[in-house]
Amino acid sequence: MTEPLASRRRFAAVLALAAAAPCALARSAPVVDDRGKVLRLRFSAQRIAALSPHLAELTFDAGAGGALIAAVRGSDYPPEVKRLPVIGDAAGLDLERILALRPDLVLGWLSGNRATDIERLEKLGLAVFVSEPRRLRDVPATLRRVGTLAGTRAAAERAAQAFEARLARLAAPSVSPPVSVFVEIWHSPMMTVSGAHLISEVLAACGGRNVFADLPALAGGVGVEAVLAADPQVIIAATPPGQDALAAWRALPRLRAVQAGRLHAIDPDLLTRATPRILDGVEQVCAWLRP
Repeated sequence: MTEPLASRRRFAAVLALAAAAPCALARSAPVVDDRGKVLRLRFSAQRIAALSPHLAELTFDAGAGGALIAAVRGSDYPPEVKRLPVIGDAAGLDLERILALRPDLVLGWLSGNRATDIERLEKLGLAVFVSEPRRLRDVPATLRRVGTLAGTRAAAERAAQAFEARLARLAAPSVSPPVSVFVEIWHSPMMTVSGAHLISEVLAACGGRNVFADLPALAGGVGVEAVLAADPQVIIAATPPGQDALAAWRALPRLRAVQAGRLHAIDPDLLTRATPRILDGVEQVCAWLRP
């Protein structure tokens, strides 16, 4: 269907505004994002749009919360983020609104945003830093890079060092042999994560082993029979507060985790968001896995 003429004219006007804005790419402050792409900003970013909840949160942690002008649906921490304009969600971005807000830096998520959306933003002249945290050490690394781009290096460095110091305290001593763990990130349909996911790194830091580490995708579906066959020693359900995702597992007494009473629920934000708060999740998981 042909797009209405008024809509085409409105979008053309927004593009003209973007073209007239100062170019964000220049020769100073080089930062390499998780795609291996070098990003250079002429000036410290003063207008930042975050395309994932964890990047909005991490911008505040890096001392640049005052520069954040937009976030995606689901961004809720710290509370100030909820007052920002919403520019889309995991299903897609409102490119027209993003351009109208004229950000000088966009923070994207490689596995959480559509590649076509990122490509379009870059083709329209916006500077895009793409993050893909897979390890706990990626959190302080991202803090430092966002701090460099936003001109808040001192605050970002303090946050990064505090994260590294706390992680060092939490991650020792190790458990031998590792405790087998099933992590449920969604119940209907049932989904879990692979060994390449950040959650598996959290388990490893606490002496745990993801029973579905060989899952081919970063996250994917599994059946009850597969969980019964894996027979984990511990089951962790990452579910929103107020939901009892463990009830279904209590009905399967043949599982070792059920027999030992090692069924645990955790706020998913503390397990899946690559921000300093993930260490609160690490602390909980370590308390469950260690003797």
